[in-house]
Amino acid sequence: MKKLIFATNNSNKLKEIRKSILNLEIISLTDLNLNEDIPETGITLKENALQKAQFIHNKTGLNCFADDTGLEIEALNNRPGVYSARYAGENCSAADNMNKVLQELKDEHNRKATFKTVIALILDNSNYYFEGAVEGEILTQKTGDEGFGYDPLFKPKGFKYSFAQMAIDQKNQISHRGIAVKKLIEFLNNK
Repeated sequence: MKKLIFATNNSNKLKEIRKSILNLEIISLTDLNLNEDIPETGITLKENALQKAQFIHNKTGLNCFADDTGLEIEALNNRPGVYSARYAGENCSAADNMNKVLQELKDEHNRKATFKTVIALILDNSNYYFEGAVEGEILTQKTGDEGFGYDPLFKPKGFKYSFAQMAIDQKNQISHRGIAVKKLIEFLNNK
């Protein structure tokens, strides 16, 4: 296998994945002229990841993978979780989501959080899952301008700066998505 479809419309995720997986050609939905919205109606990250992968697999018949990521904040009862991308509403921006989190945590001292990713791979009509998680905390303000999503708010445990202050290579070594991608690569290398 030399090619694999990544079922995402998120150009930032695509960039991170392509930087991590060097031995395969990662085909984007844009490369295939698939521009429709992929449903995300699951109540877990695993359900959403599989739903996205199945949607593209059913359209193309090709091997593919998709991910879903959620930020779980302890003081918010693990919200936004599976709703991280649309926490501030259906057509919200990443800035809207971060502002909502900052507002909800403004008087909160417990800022513990966990970023989680689940990758669902459909390979030769079988499903496989790869998970990654990283613990950290939510900062009191946005810091840094790299990355995307909640990266300016999330400081991983053991580091003095946010994901948005890290170079992509460093972030990929320690991030939730990076951990899940390493497991995916290890699996594919042993297939």
